[in-house]
Amino acid sequence: MSRVRADEEEYWHSSKFRAFTFDDEDDELSQLKESKQAVNSLRDIVDDDDDDLERVSWSGEPVGSISWSIKETASSSTSPLEGRDSSLQKGSSSYAAFPKQVSSYSLSSLFKGRNKLPSFQSLSDALSDTGVKNYAPELRRPKAEYKDYSNDWNPKDTVRRMQRGKDKLVLLDEAVAGHDGNVITAVLIFLKRTLRREILFRELEVRQVALCHLIHFLKETGEQKLLLDLLRFLDRTEEVALSQYREHLNIQDVEKRREFLKGCIGLPFSAEDTSHIQDHYTLLERQIIIETNDRHLEMSGQSEIFKKYPRKASILNMPLVTTLFYSCFYHYTEAEGTFSSPTNLKKTFKIPDKQYVLTALAARAKLRAWDDVDALFTTKNWLGYTKKKAPIGFHRVVEILQRNNAPVQVLQEYVRLVEDVETRLSLATKYKCHDVAIETYKDLKDRIQLTAYKCKVERGSAEEEKINSVLNNMQIRWKN
Repeated sequence: MSRVRADEEEYWHSSKFRAFTFDDEDDELSQLKESKQAVNSLRDIVDDDDDDLERVSWSGEPVGSISWSIKETASSSTSPLEGRDSSLQKGSSSYAAFPKQVSSYSLSSLFKGRNKLPSFQSLSDALSDTGVKNYAPELRRPKAEYKDYSNDWNPKDTVRRMQRGKDKLVLLDEAVAGHDGNVITAVLIFLKRTLRREILFRELEVRQVALCHLIHFLKETGEQKLLLDLLRFLDRTEEVALSQYREHLNIQDVEKRREFLKGCIGLPFSAEDTSHIQDHYTLLERQIIIETNDRHLEMSGQSEIFKKYPRKASILNMPLVTTLFYSCFYHYTEAEGTFSSPTNLKKTFKIPDKQYVLTALAARAKLRAWDDVDALFTTKNWLGYTKKKAPIGFHRVVEILQRNNAPVQVLQEYVRLVEDVETRLSLATKYKCHDVAIETYKDLKDRIQLTAYKCKVERGSAEEEKINSVLNNMQIRWKN
């Protein structure tokens, strides 16, 4: 028995065939090494503006490795999407499948993190935080399944295909088909770093979902130059104009910002947007004038209101409503001809009556200027009779006055003007406007509710005496 085994061992040792090792220099392996050299020679052509970054393939292996060469060669078969070579399907156990999993690559990590990654990431690194390994396929396969890939493309075709990023665009299509925004964004980041700009723009033009993702990403990360180039390529003139206008946020010097806004007026905006840009420029110009004059008055001590109520902040670059409040607070009585007059601002910027009244009321109530509040709602008819009128509703007037600690006498005057009975009673009870509540229950001839309300006033007070007087009035015909 031992002799038979020895004969078998002698036979195998004497065979002209030998077992496979990774140190073989056979034909297939030597061809792969040549492929490696060819790929390395293309590095400068494919990625000439990222020489400082390590080249990494989608599978996570450095470009030029033997396993990378095999996969790149195998991926060059007939169909870029589904028509892979049949040998890939037959040898599916040899080829590591792309990991199908839920992406943990969040947009917040892209928007809040570094704008430029320290090293070139592979797709497997970009899409998942888990360390998924893709193993290289077996080097030994039946010769019948091999094609002479070196004859499929000449060097010129190879370079052209890599420059166009055909395989990477297939990957983008698969990401869009998966309906995962994080994956789409991750792939777009990779394409942005590896494809030539004009190629990327042209391919995205026919991929609207991916295009929208990239535009949003560039806005969030502030890559303004690339965004403008993309919008110009797409001939989106209004979006280009709006993106350029957005640059005023980065200009700190107020004079430079004013000049920048003046230049934005001539950009190709829509008619409505052009009006907004014009108003923005006019407002900033007005704020500069007001700020200069008020700073001088405040520093010189020539104005009592600035002494009593020092300014807490500059008016520059504030919104229109804030500017109106400031004007109603410090310049309420000025003539309409001055730039800081509230009525001048209202006329120049076509501020609606409701907005003007709300803002003026808040400003004058804060100063406890109750006469100005009264005048704000007093109107005269052509016969000379006066009445109170509020475009915002008197219930809102009451709420604003109460927030500014208006006295009960002032509150009662405006609670009494609320037309809706239930709202009037609710406000009167809430803010202890007892006279209004008593008068309303009297008008309603509701003896039960008036008697119940008696418990809400202090004993011995004038309000209690008034309730007793009403309840004892024999001329009132109570409903209950």
